[in-house]
Amino acid sequence: MKKILTMVAALGAFGALADTAAAADVQGNAAAAENKVAMCIGCHAIPDYKTSFPEVYRVPYLGGQNAKYIESALHAYQKGDRKHPTMRAIAGSLTDQDIANLAAYYAQQTAATQNNPQK
Repeated sequence: MKKILTMVAALGAFGALADTAAAADVQGNAAAAENKVAMCIGCHAIPDYKTSFPEVYRVPYLGGQNAKYIESALHAYQKGDRKHPTMRAIAGSLTDQDIANLAAYYAQQTAATQNNPQK
């Protein structure tokens, strides 16, 4: 019985490591984000924008933001560690690849870059 429990624990640990490694292998593609960025620009492409839901909140301008920070923030919204309901809903609709792509898209910009892709 101990052997079975040890094997199950080892397999569980291996599975967790594999999931972590798979998440680490996701590479952002800024060009691939252009079909997802439309949901961001309504708030995050407006310098000094403030929203009033759920409370008055200064919305960060994302152009030039660090990719790892954007990824971390979106994952925190997914987990519920960050509480803004709109961002939690949006982040919940994103895959790890979407998040990496969006992070790469905004990281390649500067604070002066227009965040709305020209079509």
